[in-house]
Amino acid sequence: MTALLAAGVLSSFWLDWSANHLLHPAWPPHARFHGALLLFFLAGVSAAGIWLMWSAPSGVRAGVRTSALLALSFWTPLFYIPYLLPSATWWAGAPGSEPRYGGWAIYPNLIVAGVFIAAALAAFRLCRAET
Repeated sequence: MTALLAAGVLSSFWLDWSANHLLHPAWPPHARFHGALLLFFLAGVSAAGIWLMWSAPSGVRAGVRTSALLALSFWTPLFYIPYLLPSATWWAGAPGSEPRYGGWAIYPNLIVAGVFIAAALAAFRLCRAET
C-alpha cells in the first residue's frame, strides 16, 4: 500500500503537470487552480494513509490528528498553487474584477481556507495538549 500510494501521487503529478493537461493553453486559469488543488489533496491524503499504516495510531487523538491532517491537505494548497503554477489563478471571474479592499485584491476562497486552516490547527493543538 505504501508503494501504491506513493506511486499514485508521483504518477499523477508527472502525468497531470504537463502540456497535455494542467499546462495546456486551452485550460482556463481557475480550472488549472482546481486541477492542481486536487493533486495536492491526493498527496496529503496519501501521506495520511501512509502515516496511518506505519504509525499504528488508535483512539480519538489519532482520529483528530488524522482529520486535521486531511483538512490541512485540502486547504493549505489554496495559498501556494498560483506560485507553483503561475498560469493558475485564485479568481474565477474576469481578471481585474476581484473584490478589493485598500487597493489589495481580496479572494474570498482564501479567507474561507484561512478559517478552516485555523480551526484544524486549533483542533490539532487541543488534542496535543491533552496528551
